[in-house]
Amino acid sequence: MSERLLIRGGLVIDPAQDLESMSDVLLQDGRVAILAPNLSRRFPRVPALDAGGCWVVPGLIDMHAHLREPGGGEDETLASGTRAAAAGGFTAVLAMPNTRPPTDSPARLRRLRRKARRDAAVPVLFAGCATLGQKGARLADLRAMARAGMSAVTEDGRPLRDSGLMRRALELARELGIPFISHCEDTSLSRGAPVNEGGASRRLRLPGQPWTAETALVLRDIALSELTGAHVHLAHLSCAQSAAAVREAKRRGLPVTAEATPHHLALCEDDIPGRDADFKMNPPLRSRADREALRAGLRDGTIDAVATDHAPHSPQKKRLGMSRAPFGVIGLETALAAVLTFLVRGGRLTRRQMVERMSTAPARILGLRRKGGLKPGMDADLAVIAPDEVWTVPPRFFSRSRNSPFIGMKLSGRVRATVAAGSVVYAL
Repeated sequence: MSERLLIRGGLVIDPAQDLESMSDVLLQDGRVAILAPNLSRRFPRVPALDAGGCWVVPGLIDMHAHLREPGGGEDETLASGTRAAAAGGFTAVLAMPNTRPPTDSPARLRRLRRKARRDAAVPVLFAGCATLGQKGARLADLRAMARAGMSAVTEDGRPLRDSGLMRRALELARELGIPFISHCEDTSLSRGAPVNEGGASRRLRLPGQPWTAETALVLRDIALSELTGAHVHLAHLSCAQSAAAVREAKRRGLPVTAEATPHHLALCEDDIPGRDADFKMNPPLRSRADREALRAGLRDGTIDAVATDHAPHSPQKKRLGMSRAPFGVIGLETALAAVLTFLVRGGRLTRRQMVERMSTAPARILGLRRKGGLKPGMDADLAVIAPDEVWTVPPRFFSRSRNSPFIGMKLSGRVRATVAAGSVVYAL
């Protein structure tokens, strides 16, 4: 007997079909079967999920998350991280490979994929390391890792500093048809500083990272993309100069895409309340002008996607303070509400653009042809969102960690239900 579920009475927003209309969605056997008004009359006996007053959107896709397995189970696991993803409306997550040990071989990748099939609440895709052990010296066997199911190549958490090695990695990524996700940071300039060089470093009397630490590598990687023809995806952009470089690269038709995080889009260095390590992330929160440039870039398509860079760390680690605590904040459970509150509500992004940047574009960048839309035949992945519901971010999450800069803030918009492969994986 086929498995069916009816999502009824919601406003369906699907940028892939240029669609915003009141409609029902019938899911069957893990796929979208029918999208039309008043389906409940035709299918009165099918189990239904009421979406009245809500938006029904393709499941969100986070193309940048740290799920910490293996080696970081005190901070996050595949199980806890994907429960957090489901609560945030995400129906697919790309896990970064800077684990302990790093995901730098086909065997490690296969083990992780098996574990994810057992433990994960939503599907997990895996990026693989560009170099063995993430040491930046020798390329990993990228061809074998691609055969084992690698979805992207990256050294995330650190840059690949050797430009010649980066060129070879890009040439292989182009051959394999997968993106290279680049962490752009010149560490000789950033030097591990916990905040932005400027207002934050002066106010908090801490070392600062200059914007050039990011943009110098952005410019290099754009040049290498032009040289090799490889698709370079620039992770977690944070400053105006980087956005301007990407805009120019796109004007010239180069295969370059980019992402920004909800925290860089919502906050700036002025929002850091003293030496609170829950506001320590890499790259750091930058100036108000940088934030405005990111928002403008997201609106005009210079920045293709919103990605969380979900980076969980236990409270014990974050209590070490701004100077000694690890970089990173969590984001899976607050991403949608942060974008709705700070961009859509403020008129800086339309609701359709929000869905495109958080679902349709990530699916396109990662080559997920059956995700990112609700056309019949697509995967039965969707989120039901109450756009006007106001809630206060609590100090506890589905994530094992709680290092969020949004704790205590009132945000608008909440996920009421998440459906992955036709099954309800989260309901409020």
